[in-house]
Amino acid sequence: PTGTSPGLGGTPLAAWWHMMTDQTGIRFLFMRGGTSRGPYFKKESLPEDLETLTEVLVHAVGSGHPLNIDGIGGGNPVTTKVAVLSSSDDDWADIDYFFAQVSVEDRQVDVRPTCGNILAGVGPAAIEMGLITPTKTTTLINIRAVNTGARIIAKVQTPDGLVIYSGDTTIDGVPGTGAPIELQFLDVIGKVTGSFFPTGNLIDTIEGIQVTCMDVAMPMMIARAVDFGISGYESASELNDNTALFERVENIRTEAGKRMGLGDVSGSVIPKVGLLAAPRSGGTTCTRYLMPWKCHPSMAVTGSQCLASCVLTPGTIAEGLALLPEDIPARVVLEHPAGELEVIVDYKRGSDGFKLRSAGLIRTARKLAQGSVFIPSRIWRPQQPE
Repeated sequence: PTGTSPGLGGTPLAAWWHMMTDQTGIRFLFMRGGTSRGPYFKKESLPEDLETLTEVLVHAVGSGHPLNIDGIGGGNPVTTKVAVLSSSDDDWADIDYFFAQVSVEDRQVDVRPTCGNILAGVGPAAIEMGLITPTKTTTLINIRAVNTGARIIAKVQTPDGLVIYSGDTTIDGVPGTGAPIELQFLDVIGKVTGSFFPTGNLIDTIEGIQVTCMDVAMPMMIARAVDFGISGYESASELNDNTALFERVENIRTEAGKRMGLGDVSGSVIPKVGLLAAPRSGGTTCTRYLMPWKCHPSMAVTGSQCLASCVLTPGTIAEGLALLPEDIPARVVLEHPAGELEVIVDYKRGSDGFKLRSAGLIRTARKLAQGSVFIPSRIWRPQQPE
């Protein structure tokens, strides 16, 4: 609000607004990115300090209830994700993308990882927000994932200078079709831990279970599904009902996190967990991706790059569980609960081991809503309401 209110003795309308409401409205886009969804904010619309930002996001999403009944989350980790965008001051990047994983129930926010599915919506959202001027065919956007420092090139369809969401591209885990969004990931090795193999080993043994710990786009602990007493072909809901499995996995994951140099990861979503089995539908390998306390209904984009790298690296836990492609760039097809995800991996392999150059995927996104999400003003009230 601008101007003054004669009925309030000339009180500025902005001040009047503050007096008349106990809710703070924050403008946002609500988007599906890949197989995830959540609010996309401009950085300037949010508090700068992390403590206040955490409270704002917890209340916006509704963390603390399994249905997120008092917020706009969807009761699942793939629907309680947040993107924060801003123009980048990096010489290479156009857009800075800050990611926050809000928990469903325990009112926590983890900003250590990034998310490649939500990333699929960053390019369109940046154009919608006026942060990027589109071209009249396709718009290339250089994105810096500030959580990890990774660089990504997004190719967005913008005929006549407008973002389009309709098209013929399908991705498993999302109904219908959409316009393709091409993502090329650069500099994804060791961005969190500083190393391709953070423990220094191709395989570690923890509590009798062999695991490969890798950091490619996302730090992960990868194991054979059969070693945990499952086939690896179970549905996501079947795995989510297996509380004994998650208790067993969590004990090993927390120890893996320590060995990877991540410290106490009991309250963090990294490292994520990948369980592998032999392919059964013509893919490269069969995967189940744990987030880590629930099974992903399909597959994470960041996790897919780590799993693909594990498959292509000799001597890892994936050896013997994958039908390896011969060509370079390699087409790695990961079977998951909702279908398949294809990763195009450009790499070289020699006496010095596996060297990843880049990984590419195709996703879709869709704008679902826009407007203001409201939080209690006692949590945060900006000096000037939007």
